[in-house]
Amino acid sequence: RRFRTDRPYQKIVTDVTELRWGNKTTSERAYFTAFMDLYNCEIISWNIGLHPNVDFVVSPLNELMGLRPKTSYRMTIHSDQGFQYQNGRYINILKSNKVFQSMSRKATCLDNACIESFFNQLKVGTVHNNNFK
Repeated sequence: RRFRTDRPYQKIVTDVTELRWGNKTTSERAYFTAFMDLYNCEIISWNIGLHPNVDFVVSPLNELMGLRPKTSYRMTIHSDQGFQYQNGRYINILKSNKVFQSMSRKATCLDNACIESFFNQLKVGTVHNNNFK
């Protein structure tokens, strides 16, 4: 849980959240994923879609790898134990880019508190306080 850093692109957190509006039916649901740099809490890469599948998470991961500058230190990406982060494609992208994968233990939500807080602020500012048709 050492998530402070004085270096950009050293410690990244990610997760997927569900956005719901209207009467909460399946057709009124979308998913949002983001990669946040803990150096300055900037969202470096993100995606929004109707299905939280592996492609949904791999797409912004590939974007992040393309944006990543050459550094003398390793990058760590921390996530929960979602199926997307345990998928072979996701893991292989990390390995081929020499990125260290960090995952929370089960029932350890504090590990992802930074990105969860961002998602909460996003939802309060958008879907929770608006009526969409």
